[in-house]
Amino acid sequence: MSELKRTPLYQVYKKNGGKTIDFGGWELPVQFSSIKEEHETVRTKVGLFDVSHMGEIEVKGPESIAFLQRMLTNDVLKLSAGGAQYTAMCYANGGTVDDLIVYKKSEGNYLLVVNAANIDKDFNWLQANIVEDVELNNISSEIAQLAIQGPLAEIVLQKLSKNTDLSEIGFFRFKDQVDLNGINALVSRTGYTGEDGFEIYCRSEDAVTLWKQLLEAGEQEGIQPIGLGARDTLRFEAKLPLYGQELSADITPIEAGIGFAVKTDKNADFFGKAVLTEQKEKGAPRKLVGIEMIDRGIPRHGYRVYSAGELAGEVTTGTQSPTLKKNVGLALLKKEFTDLGTEVEVEIRSKRLKAKVVATPFYKRPKK
Repeated sequence: MSELKRTPLYQVYKKNGGKTIDFGGWELPVQFSSIKEEHETVRTKVGLFDVSHMGEIEVKGPESIAFLQRMLTNDVLKLSAGGAQYTAMCYANGGTVDDLIVYKKSEGNYLLVVNAANIDKDFNWLQANIVEDVELNNISSEIAQLAIQGPLAEIVLQKLSKNTDLSEIGFFRFKDQVDLNGINALVSRTGYTGEDGFEIYCRSEDAVTLWKQLLEAGEQEGIQPIGLGARDTLRFEAKLPLYGQELSADITPIEAGIGFAVKTDKNADFFGKAVLTEQKEKGAPRKLVGIEMIDRGIPRHGYRVYSAGELAGEVTTGTQSPTLKKNVGLALLKKEFTDLGTEVEVEIRSKRLKAKVVATPFYKRPKK
């Protein structure tokens, strides 16, 4: 059995009370206090996440834009310097290699942030399709990523940012070379919780110092370190997909409900374009929907869903929503069973329990 990988922050988990688990080959904290408490902290105050297991790949060179237009589903041409874009990378059959964020630092200089379990696969896929005048660098081991999320995130992070007014960084925009108490970082207004907040990229060797400084700076605001458990319930309520559950080599971005990141009208002939164009125009054979349990039971990943005795699909993620206090799930169902209000049955421990299709996302943050 191979040894679990650890982020540069592993050494501080125990000091903060972190309980670690194996997450895709990484030893990461599932919780520090309790999942429900951490979830509530991010929804109402501010939480700090170690997401240094995520991967970072540089794409550089004069042909990088043409290369990325072919590899990614979104329209990278629309990005200006200092902009970030959510996108997918697909196979020719429309199945998903990964979902990721692309940052445009300058002309011919891009940063891709990919899912931890997919770093090698993504890099190899990019490398296998590389063209002349494009340089790829996997810098994942050199970069640490912290996420500060919640309605008070800007207030806390601003305390460390002496020279940059963080209110000037709009949603899906970023600033590079931000001085955070002497630590140089890329600061991006992005996140995976459904709340306002920032993702911070710094050198691996600066991660522990920055983590401690953020916890100290946010003491008055009630900041807490947050584990993977609450990260999952937060992203789930906001209907943000998790690769390996809502997205996979067998699930297209259209089926997973991220068609907004698939620009079939762009000129570039990207991988999967023909299949994804057809699904956009005629509808995908399956659709990701929300379900709410009517009977008592919690829908879990992989549970089968039936309608009128027919297998309709399966649950991709499910839990008791900490915000709604209801047992809800996301399910990938055949399109004929996806209308709001459709009654379905979830097979839980050999029993078929009643549920219904409901609107998503389960949570939207209040507008200021």
